[in-house]
Amino acid sequence: MNIAANIADDLETADTGIGHALFADAPHSVSFNKLRKRLLRQVRQAFDDFDMLKGQKRWLIGISGGKDSYGLLALLLDLQWRGLLPVELIACNLDQGQPNFPKHVLPEYLTKIGAKHRIEYRDTYSIVKEKVPEGATYCSLCSRLRRGNLYRIAKEESCDALVLGHHREDILETFFMNFFHGGRLAAMPAKLLNDEGNLMVLRPLAYCAEDDMAKFAAAMQFPIIPCDLCGSQDGLQRNAMKDMLADIERRMPGRKDTMLRALAHVNPSHLLDPKLFDFSELTVTQTS
Repeated sequence: MNIAANIADDLETADTGIGHALFADAPHSVSFNKLRKRLLRQVRQAFDDFDMLKGQKRWLIGISGGKDSYGLLALLLDLQWRGLLPVELIACNLDQGQPNFPKHVLPEYLTKIGAKHRIEYRDTYSIVKEKVPEGATYCSLCSRLRRGNLYRIAKEESCDALVLGHHREDILETFFMNFFHGGRLAAMPAKLLNDEGNLMVLRPLAYCAEDDMAKFAAAMQFPIIPCDLCGSQDGLQRNAMKDMLADIERRMPGRKDTMLRALAHVNPSHLLDPKLFDFSELTVTQTS
């Protein structure tokens, strides 16, 4: 089935003012309904473009307590409620032992909205503090340890995929970090098979703008848990990429969408990687 062909009809026939119970207190304004419908459409477009639903029965949704993971869960529950996502969902938060982490917030919220969930405690914070030099940022190692635990939990819960809340800006920032600092062309894929080959990693928000996710989170009044509980700062390289992209978008509106489309239209013969294109086979055809 071509999901994209039916997106508009499906969402027009479903009343976006009702939906899953977690939307009971959501705004009923025209602007919010347009935002919600746009996000639902973009998520379903990602499902279609990357065949995310193929062979999928059970998903583990990574919930950090930030705006994006809350928004991801809400949109997936909304689609599931409408019968447009035939997959069982399990929300999972990994409590990594950061000082002053409000342990009650996520269990209370997930219980309130009726979402099946698992809260896992692993003190990765102490490992990060031990391994990362004084003054350096914790984010990279913290993220790797969190991802490893989420992979483990997904398999323990017999899930087919780990689903994460990375959005358009996350993908573009990663691309430019690799471009400027890693010397390679690579971003965050919307669909990835893990190294062991036994778990998919999916990013249904790949087409969703961070600004839209922020507006959605504010309107839904999610109980946001800040990302600075460990006292660290975001990686300076990623901040620089975020600022660069924001400046480009201010001066040339619409460039972010253009750049995202570029990642889906690659011409190997116009790059410099002989592993992707066999330049040695190029020959000149003689004409008389």
